[in-house]
Amino acid sequence: MNRWIIGGALLLAVGCKNAPSEDSCKQLLEHLVDLEFKKAGAAGGTDALKAELAKQKAAVAEAKSAEFIDVCVNKTAKQRVECALAATDLEGVAKCDEQK
Repeated sequence: MNRWIIGGALLLAVGCKNAPSEDSCKQLLEHLVDLEFKKAGAAGGTDALKAELAKQKAAVAEAKSAEFIDVCVNKTAKQRVECALAATDLEGVAKCDEQK
């Protein structure tokens, strides 16, 4: 589960004037968790399995929420957050850090 944290860490930028909103950062955290679960093969299944996956996603997001939101809002460029939100996989998220 910690791989998505690495992807999120790649988004860090120092001294952002064009900071993302807290809502954008919350969306990004949810998106990163979804991408990590997707990469791990968590898709489809029974209703019970889907419910269990939803609980696990919520637990992961909640555990990292405060720290992630603080770093995102205060140290991440809005452009990188938008790029990561548009990414369809974790590799795409990592490429957002290569932007200038």
